[in-house]
Amino acid sequence: MKGNRHAKIIELIQKNRIETQDELAEYLNLEGFKVTQATVSRDIRDLKLTKVPDENGKQRYAVAPIDGNEMSEKYIRVLRDGFVSMDMAQNILVIKTVSGMAMAVCAAIDAMRWNEVVGSIAGDDTIMCAIRSVEDTAKVMEKISRIVL
Repeated sequence: MKGNRHAKIIELIQKNRIETQDELAEYLNLEGFKVTQATVSRDIRDLKLTKVPDENGKQRYAVAPIDGNEMSEKYIRVLRDGFVSMDMAQNILVIKTVSGMAMAVCAAIDAMRWNEVVGSIAGDDTIMCAIRSVEDTAKVMEKISRIVL
């Protein structure tokens, strides 16, 4: 439950400009997670979220960037919780996720900053990653397999 809630929080703050804990709690409650402000506060601390200025000068929640190749436990947890399967089509990696978790898993993959991954796009339960080469696609699949298995 906590892993799913954390994945939803990452997804929500990427899709919406969320400025307060109360606002985040409202979004979570609308998504079916019955939370209090205290729970949201702990989740923010666990996920190491930060506030960043938006284009209007207001502060909103964001995922703190990861330094170098460090893989944070939160991203590993999101990847493990959301991953269903993967397949390749030349240099395109297609990842299937639990319904509704593709954006969070995609954000986790992006945060890992693997050189082989040029970019990624997420839908509801599917992610498409553009990989530099067919050989690199196999390398990324191996990296993901080591994390989720």
